[in-house]
Amino acid sequence: MAVAFIVVMFTSARESVVVPQSSMTYPNWMAGPLHGLFGGLTNKTSIMNLGFTLALLVTLVAYAVVLASARTLSMRTIWIAVTALVAIMLLGPPLLLTDIFNYLGYARLGVVHHLNPYTHVIGAISHDPVYRLSTWRNLHSPYGELFTAFTYSFAWLPLPVAFWILKVLTVLAALGFLWVVSLCARRLGRDPRFAVALIAFNPLFVIYAISGFHNDFFVLLASTGAIALLLDRRDRAAGATLMLAVGIKYTAILLLPFMLIAVPTNNRRLRILQGAAMAATVLIVGSLLLFGFSLANVSDQARILTQFSVPQVVGLLLGFGGATHWMLNVADALVVVTVVYLLWRRREWLTAAGWATLALIASLSWLMPWYVLWVLPLAALATSARLRRAALAMCVFLVLTFLPNVWVYMEHHHISPLRNPTGRASVALVKRLEHNR
Repeated sequence: MAVAFIVVMFTSARESVVVPQSSMTYPNWMAGPLHGLFGGLTNKTSIMNLGFTLALLVTLVAYAVVLASARTLSMRTIWIAVTALVAIMLLGPPLLLTDIFNYLGYARLGVVHHLNPYTHVIGAISHDPVYRLSTWRNLHSPYGELFTAFTYSFAWLPLPVAFWILKVLTVLAALGFLWVVSLCARRLGRDPRFAVALIAFNPLFVIYAISGFHNDFFVLLASTGAIALLLDRRDRAAGATLMLAVGIKYTAILLLPFMLIAVPTNNRRLRILQGAAMAATVLIVGSLLLFGFSLANVSDQARILTQFSVPQVVGLLLGFGGATHWMLNVADALVVVTVVYLLWRRREWLTAAGWATLALIASLSWLMPWYVLWVLPLAALATSARLRRAALAMCVFLVLTFLPNVWVYMEHHHISPLRNPTGRASVALVKRLEHNR
């Protein structure tokens, strides 16, 4: 908790490398309410990178200690600690990425400027205050239509107000998601203390996901809500709720086939599909009315590489020059094969869904640290200790490969996993999508 407060204290004090776009503009409403209290703190790049690296390592060690002792803590203590952590991060600015401003940029495209975010880009509104704070200026919206429609509801407000509304709603969604996980754990006879701790005290949850105010929490709230409803035998509601998650991020559809094998009778499977179909129909009609036949642009991001995505690392180790196009196709095919195999084996469905989700994460060329949250609730609720160990290994891998000082060391020694034809093509695409023409 002390580390979280120190991170917020330094990042809210002045513009820094940890807060993207802050060197261009850093208004008080973005910096947060602590901005005026610690203005004299350093923002030197080397110190900020080192401090952020140490913060991640310290929280990783603290996470291990909490997991080892979670069953000795009361649920009340865990909730107090989680709420305090989330509240501290809420006080600070968005860290490391500008996704929250991209969300608002696409929303303002539609509401303020009457442009379709699936056919227009944020670069078309360079006179809007959100433009300087966003990054994907030449990318048609990759976000689900339901999420975009949701952000439309407050995009007409002044940018600072809309920004804080979205921050608060994201934090509430995160807490709601954790609460639903605890409900599911109790329903399954699992220890809710360990289930919540596995997710909430993870440094990727605190330092990356919460501080970045990412829309994944809305997806997770809906998908875990679908699991809770299924456990209560409310099958149509479970199918419909899962479609809400799909409307925010398409990858949530991966849970559906495992929900179908979770129930013992065809009647229950039919009810799940009925609920999903009804909700999908409403979502499709709403999307057509708001956005026409345009869909979220997932193809461009699927061609971008992060330096340590699993296909990129495997491609380099095998001497293929990184994640080539054919390697990414193979990775996608392996996900399909994995899902089919897991469905055929018909083992415990949450474990199977967890392994499938982990395979999906490992197949992504554009791998972000907080994506591991997709698998953590399944790992927390499933019976498989092997799945939990694999999910934790992925967490450690992501923490270590995204440490700022690791990237600084690589830059100083001219080491770059993207220094090959595949990587250079990805870098060129990123530049094209980020900069206004």
